[in-house]
Amino acid sequence: MFNRIKRLKNQSDIVFNSRFLANLNPAERYEFLQLCHNRSYKEGEYVFYKNDPGTGMYFIEEGQIELSLKTLAESEQESGEFPRLELASPDSFGALSIGYDLRRKSSARCLADCKLLGFFKPDFEVLKDRHPKIAVKFLQTLANIALRQLDTTTQKLAEISDEPTALGIQFETYYEDQHQESV
Repeated sequence: MFNRIKRLKNQSDIVFNSRFLANLNPAERYEFLQLCHNRSYKEGEYVFYKNDPGTGMYFIEEGQIELSLKTLAESEQESGEFPRLELASPDSFGALSIGYDLRRKSSARCLADCKLLGFFKPDFEVLKDRHPKIAVKFLQTLANIALRQLDTTTQKLAEISDEPTALGIQFETYYEDQHQESV
């Protein structure tokens, strides 16, 4: 019983301190936590692979996760250097897959046994139905994060190429997105 209470407190702390939920008040964060699912993974196990459909986000309760640009085939070959990022509690990952239909940009592999809290697209649909205000606030945060990432990426691309090239790519994708929506 004590372990269950301790785990619940730990999960609450993770969700309550998440940057993805920073604009939610405590009652709203509690509602969000109610929709999260416990997931356990063993060391070396993959949570998802690069290019998988994005189905949800994860909060790290225990353990360490490595995000890597390697595909599974590249992992097995162990060839070359790939950018990677190590995450641990209370980090989270995969959030942009909630608001957008994106394929995973990286693989997520457990560097140790992990306990994660998962929040998935169906959970977001329940949140939208039960608490639309919370869902909108959550999406606003995701949109702000995505826009900051876009801005930073465009700036770095401009540094290694030039500003017209960087903004040209941004304009092209805007035009292509607009054209696809009207088809």
